Amino acid sequence: MATKISKEDMVEKLIENNLAMQHKMADLMLSMKELNTNVKDLVHLFADAAAEIKAGKYEDPLVEKLNSLLEQNKNLAKGLLLLEDYVKKKAEPSFAHPASEF
Repeated sequence: MATKISKEDMVEKLIENNLAMQHKMADLMLSMKELNTNVKDLVHLFADAAAEIKAGKYEDPLVEKLNSLLEQNKNLAKGLLLLEDYVKKKAEPSFAHPASEF
């Protein structure tokens, strides 16, 4: 059987629930404001970092090491290409000038 709730009790419960919901909405709005501020700060941080990198002011030992490795890899690639050309030329039969191999 359903218990009867008086109109006054129902109105009281609705008011309490409404107040509780308003408090939660206020907390949510404050949290959203804080999140918005943090995201703005993060965007500014990334923008500043990008500007420094673009200006060449960014000095990181890891970046320097990576650049050094990149240069070494370029030199190794050039050397391997030259070696490949040399091996290909040596592997080709030269019937026109057999004396040129000595």
